[in-house]
Formats: sequence, C-alpha cells, structure tokens
Amino acid sequence: MGAIWEGIKQAIILLIRGDPEVMQITLLSLQVSGVATALSLVIGLPLGTLLALGHFRTRKFWVSLVNTGMALPPVVVGLFVSLMLWRTSGPLGFLRLMYSPQAMVIAQLIIAAPVVTGLTVSALQSLDPRLRLQLLGLGASRWQMVTALWREARLPLLAALMAGFGSVISEIGASMMVGGNLLHQTRVLTTAIVLATNQGDFAGAIALSLILLLLAFAVNLALTWMQQRSARR
Repeated sequence: MGAIWEGIKQAIILLIRGDPEVMQITLLSLQVSGVATALSLVIGLPLGTLLALGHFRTRKFWVSLVNTGMALPPVVVGLFVSLMLWRTSGPLGFLRLMYSPQAMVIAQLIIAAPVVTGLTVSALQSLDPRLRLQLLGLGASRWQMVTALWREARLPLLAALMAGFGSVISEIGASMMVGGNLLHQTRVLTTAIVLATNQGDFAGAIALSLILLLLAFAVNLALTWMQQRSARR
C-alpha cells in the first residue's frame, strides 16, 4: 500500500510542477495515438461503410478478416512492422523509420483500423435497411445516402472512435518493438511504465500509470460529451 500512496503523491507532484520529461512523454503518447486513431477513422469509416452496404461475393470473407483483425495481438503487429521496416533486410528499410514515432503510428494504425472498421460495419448494419431504400426513393445520391446513414449512426460511430483510441493508447508490445523506448524520441507512457517497473521504481510506475489513466479519461470524456450532445439533437 505504501508504494501506491507514494505513486499517487508523485503523480500529483509531477502534474502540478509540470515535469518536462513527463510532459514530453505524455504529449508524445497523445500525438502518436491521436494520429493513429485519426488515420484509422479515415481508413475504417469508408471501408466499414463499403462492407456494410456493399453486395459482392467475397463480402463475408472480408468482414470475417476485419473481425479477426480486431483481436490482433500487438506483439504480432510489432513483429510484422519491424520486419517491414528493418533497415538491413526489410522491404521498407530504405525509409529509415525504425525506432521512430512514425513507426509507432504505423503499428498503432494497424491495431486500431480493424477496430474502427468492424464497429462501423456493426453500426451501419444495425440501421433499418428500409432507411436506405427510403433515401434513394426520395432522390438522394449514393453519397448523400451514405452521409445520411453516418449521421443516423453517429452515436455508435463515435463509440467506434473511442474504442479505436482505447486500443492504442494503452498498448505496449508494438510500441516497444518498433519504437525502442528511446528517451526524448520514442518513449511513451506505456513503455515508460514498463521501464520504471523493471528498474524497481514501483512508485514512479504507479505515478505514470495514473497519468496515463487521466489522459485516457480526458480524451474519452471529450468524445463522450460529443456523443451525448449528438444524442440530444
């Protein structure tokens, strides 16, 4: 219990003082996970819409593949991205992205994109199919129909965004493998927690864990506020 209370006190002190190293790690965590989540929305929203509304022979196969991707182990993603970006043998090694924030964004994007895509499919398929026919019958174009369906499903779509962010802000395996946990370069809150724990600094690890929880809570609070505001309209 003593380590827990000491960790709570350290977290409060670090936040009040604005410790530069902790602030840099926290901002990098938010930057990497935020960019990865935004890109997963750019990819997952249209792809999920295509899978939900499209009619083609291999549709069930692709939906099953996306659902499987929602459970991808982060360490497997980290291994795949490492093999692709390895400077001496990887096919994309010439980009020299290994052990960089960009590599971490790529890994987290691969983790988050199936989550956003799969939940988008579920959200749109839960709508009354007669709504599509009604919109088309009123003369709406395909694009107008899709945007209308997105507005109708905006609450579960925001939930998909929250789930995508949650899947990457707390992951450790892929970030450690492709980022290397380099101080002032690729160290984020999750990898810093592992390092502090390995060094026996349990109070510091608890302090960083509380900061991570506060960061995740703040982002999800903002998204929940947007979701509930939309629900009242």
